[in-house]
Amino acid sequence: MKNIFKKEVTEEVISRVNKLETTSQPIWGKMSVSQMLAHCNVTYEMVYTDKHPKPNAFTKFMLKLFVKKIVVSEKEYAKNGRTASQFIISDEKEFETEKKRLVDYINKTQQLGESEFDGKESHSFGKLTANEWNNSFYKHLDHHLNQFGV
Repeated sequence: MKNIFKKEVTEEVISRVNKLETTSQPIWGKMSVSQMLAHCNVTYEMVYTDKHPKPNAFTKFMLKLFVKKIVVSEKEYAKNGRTASQFIISDEKEFETEKKRLVDYINKTQQLGESEFDGKESHSFGKLTANEWNNSFYKHLDHHLNQFGV
């Protein structure tokens, strides 16, 4: 899997994000392009903000047991797969705002680097390795950029 912490990979992902337009349509799924960008921002909001409440101990245990491997492995996500409730974006979002937020988050993560994330506590899964963080970041972005054909 490509390493989102490497500048050239970050630049490639941002180039793909910049190919999106307000009129971009999904190949699968129901989200609009602005909703997809907001959806991708949730991953970073969980790292950099307190916007989303942390799961209680039981929920976190269940997430680690049943969801963690799906999120941090190199195996691609299935199309039209289930998503956690905090990732569901039902209202319409402002395209340029969400796009800028996502690009800023991607850049911030790359600039902080792998060492910042190695052993960092995940909102839902406990401590993750830098490789697990990379897989969760890159795989999620790649999945949704493919969803919109970029």
